[in-house]
Amino acid sequence: MADTIQVTLPDGKVISPPKGINLGELAKSIAISLGKKAIGAVVDGEVKDLHSGLEKDAKVKFVTEADPEALDIVRHSSAHLLAQAVKRLWPEARFGVGPVIENGFYYDMEIPKQLEPEDLEKIEAEMKAASGADFPLKRATMARTAALQWAEERKDPYKRELISDLPADATISFYTQGEFTDLCTGPHVPSTGRLKHFKLLSIAGAYWRGDEKRPMLQRIYGTAFLDAKALEAHLKAIEEAAKRDHRKLGKDLGYFMFHPLAPASPFFLPKGAFLYNALVSYLRGLYAEFGYQEVVTPQIFSSELFKISGHYDNYKENMYFTEIEEREFGVKPMNCPAHALMFGARGRSYRELPLRFADFGRLHRYERSGVVAGLTRVRTFAQDDGHIFMGEEQIGEEIENCFALQQRIYKDLGLSAPTILVGTRPEKSVGSDDLWQRAESTLLAQLERLGQTYKVNPGDGAFYGPKIDFQVRDAIGRMWQLSTFQLDFNMGLRFDLHYNAKDGTQKRPVVVHRAMLGSLERFIGVYLEHVAGNLPLWLAPVQAKVLTVMEDVVPHARGVVAQLAAAGFRVELDDRSDKISAKIRDGALEKVPYLLVIGARERDSGAVAVRERGGGDQGAVPFAQMLERLQREVAERR
Repeated sequence: MADTIQVTLPDGKVISPPKGINLGELAKSIAISLGKKAIGAVVDGEVKDLHSGLEKDAKVKFVTEADPEALDIVRHSSAHLLAQAVKRLWPEARFGVGPVIENGFYYDMEIPKQLEPEDLEKIEAEMKAASGADFPLKRATMARTAALQWAEERKDPYKRELISDLPADATISFYTQGEFTDLCTGPHVPSTGRLKHFKLLSIAGAYWRGDEKRPMLQRIYGTAFLDAKALEAHLKAIEEAAKRDHRKLGKDLGYFMFHPLAPASPFFLPKGAFLYNALVSYLRGLYAEFGYQEVVTPQIFSSELFKISGHYDNYKENMYFTEIEEREFGVKPMNCPAHALMFGARGRSYRELPLRFADFGRLHRYERSGVVAGLTRVRTFAQDDGHIFMGEEQIGEEIENCFALQQRIYKDLGLSAPTILVGTRPEKSVGSDDLWQRAESTLLAQLERLGQTYKVNPGDGAFYGPKIDFQVRDAIGRMWQLSTFQLDFNMGLRFDLHYNAKDGTQKRPVVVHRAMLGSLERFIGVYLEHVAGNLPLWLAPVQAKVLTVMEDVVPHARGVVAQLAAAGFRVELDDRSDKISAKIRDGALEKVPYLLVIGARERDSGAVAVRERGGGDQGAVPFAQMLERLQREVAERR
């Protein structure tokens, strides 16, 4: 019949409801219980809310709280509940955008007062009132002209701008819950009563549309879950993350600092500098084993270099520039153009390939003030950077070599097996379709050959080639992107690089850009949070602290310190007149791996009373045995 449509359900059953039926009515017609449980539906692969009508044949799967799609619908709707509550408390409030993000949502707003943390409780109370009212969410549409008039009547320039950006013939959707209406495409829950388990988390500033030249809005972050147990678990994870925050740890442990006269640029204090240099030293040892040659390159280049490399057209907004003797110069954001100059400085033979350059040179990238965050997003940093110049036939072996180096590093640092994402050609890129197709197919083929499981991330490649990004889960379940391998068929062409091939012809090299830890600054921030500041013995700036129980044992304790130092250990003496309990507490707060207590008994027996970080009192151990234990633990990089 012309007024019915065919709907195919997940079990293959086909039903014929009236054309135009909304999904909520359809759910009730299938089963009353489904009508009560459904939050939304997936129609031909697209998530929709229950207000949406069906105008043609479709495959439909209803979304209940047991389905993965439900959480995003609940969080999206919770952002609207937040906006409704704010509007009730401050009727002059005007609204930007309120998207779902990982683990929650936020809403950017212009509010006639500076919000304080205690205001979140007031807003939450109002959200609970709106939830308890169980307002149905009603969807309506307008033509663009009418929608613009709606925004004008509300004197809301942000919604007006969003509407103005839509095509002239667009049909624009709105959702109303009680007295509150908001511009939105949906989907949403059927009614506010479905939103019960939410929590507002923090307040931050955010420039409108991420542009520091636009108004600064107030951003309220929140989260929502489908049940109280999941919300409670998430809030506990947030509490644990706060304890591990590298910015707090860095300050408390004396690793690094920041200063407003050098925005987003870290200062590494002596202990932090030790950790930084220890990582570099460790990597240098591996470079010798894996055939890398370390180089040092300039930091400032004529802008002509970046025009050749493609950075000027594709990365300029993230760079710093200056003028010297009427010539424009740029501070390098990456090492690859300098390495290309070094490769091309003289003739090269196939016998030199693969040629592996490593570079710890400082890089500078302009990061907007709204996105910088501790060590994880800074403006000056160094990478464990490497560029491998090779013949095309050597790609497979070099990718395998990169994997072997990465696995060694992750094992030594106690990192989990990574999740692999493959980024393909982005919208802003250089090079021909043919080169990109060759690079992408080659990279994917190598992953298949190595038996690696991966997910394709369309459009997320570097502007010069596809890439593999590695995401690692930390100790409390958060994902961090660390390593990256990038396959570049364009550099040889753009810099006109050649090598003399075995058959006597000249060929262009292919380049693999790779970093194992990535930015050292960012890695240190991530790693401090991963280990909660409890660095492994081989990386700890202070590996052991000798604590004296009484003044009489101080001369003996100094001898113990001297022996440990002579054996290459980083050790400190705490011979203050304080109680031993206070010294132990201070050593624990400093997260020193081993506290070695010496009293009269230990002095007389040639032992140390050992307190291991996280392991408590280990009892008295002969000094020679303890020294061997420390040496073994460092050698094994536990």
